[in-house]
Amino acid sequence: MSIQTSKVAIVTGASRGIGAEVAKRLARDGFAVTINYSSSAAEAAALVAAIEAQGGRAIAVQADVASTGDVKRLLEETERRLGKVDVLVNNAGILKVVPLAESSDELFEQTFNINVRGVFNTLREASARLNGGGRIVNFSTSVLGLNLPGYGVYNGTKAAVEAFTRVFAKELRGRGITVNAVAPGPVATELFLRGKSEEQIQSFAKMPPLERLGQPEDIASVVAFLAGPDAGWVNGQVLRANGGLV
Repeated sequence: MSIQTSKVAIVTGASRGIGAEVAKRLARDGFAVTINYSSSAAEAAALVAAIEAQGGRAIAVQADVASTGDVKRLLEETERRLGKVDVLVNNAGILKVVPLAESSDELFEQTFNINVRGVFNTLREASARLNGGGRIVNFSTSVLGLNLPGYGVYNGTKAAVEAFTRVFAKELRGRGITVNAVAPGPVATELFLRGKSEEQIQSFAKMPPLERLGQPEDIASVVAFLAGPDAGWVNGQVLRANGGLV
């Protein structure tokens, strides 16, 4: 059994991209961090090593957030190795841009399983396990406000996450736990950049008034705020970190 000496955070889908940057930022802020991953074991291990090299504390735990059993094990292993959880960041998610009429049953089920069932599973498990005064940060998207063709299934999942966020914040009354969501605009990650021409990338970059793509560090800073002491009066909200896009 571990002796808890610092606050503990779980970041789902944290082996790369925004999730990895969130994990590094929370570790710098003094959290012991569980880096959840589905299949990228080598990347998760490298991130643990990078955090430890900077004097932080981190572990990697494989779990499919769409699996109830895996999520229960994720929380249990975190408690056993790091201590009871103070912060849950629901970053895991997938995006495939396909017109609604061309979306397969498999694509629909995969996207909803990871983006919606995954959040449902972690929220339900965390409801009984999170320390009082804890923080939950879900991930939505600013694309919801743009209604772009090809994003119908993905937007449907993120609309569900926003609904979960607002309701769950009220269901945890009396625990001192806040539940909020971050809704990034386009962020320069491998997932976003892959398959796009330079012209498409520049088009997205010019859409916000700040005229650039977001960086993973931009989003990690917003998550760190919501996970930290200064956001204690922010609850049931969706923070749209998008440079003024919508």
